[in-house]
Amino acid sequence: EVRLVESGGGLVHPGGSLRLSCAASGFTLSSFAMGWVRQASGKALEWVSSISKDGRDTIYANFVKGRAKISRDSAKSMLYLQMDSLKPEDTAVYSCAKYYRNARFGPTTDFHVFGQGTQVTVTV
Repeated sequence: EVRLVESGGGLVHPGGSLRLSCAASGFTLSSFAMGWVRQASGKALEWVSSISKDGRDTIYANFVKGRAKISRDSAKSMLYLQMDSLKPEDTAVYSCAKYYRNARFGPTTDFHVFGQGTQVTVTV
């Protein structure tokens, strides 16, 4: 069974940082591109960032560019999202996601599998 389990969310002040983690199981992480998405309460799902199978290519949504870094450790079956300079508008549930096997690498919310998410709340 393919499973993605996120952790690392929490309550932070504006300007703070969080490192989100995603533990993958049930498949070979190194065989798939991976991504992060987020959904704020009452809003649509948004793509945040993606990383290629080998980790060499990373892409970011404009709203996190320069403030986030996606990384992976396929040997540990882990995906990460480091987020800095957090803003109140970053408040959302953040989920990691697995691309379809033959999907084109790029911004998308059309992923094969999503984790349950971890809540990030940025407030004064």
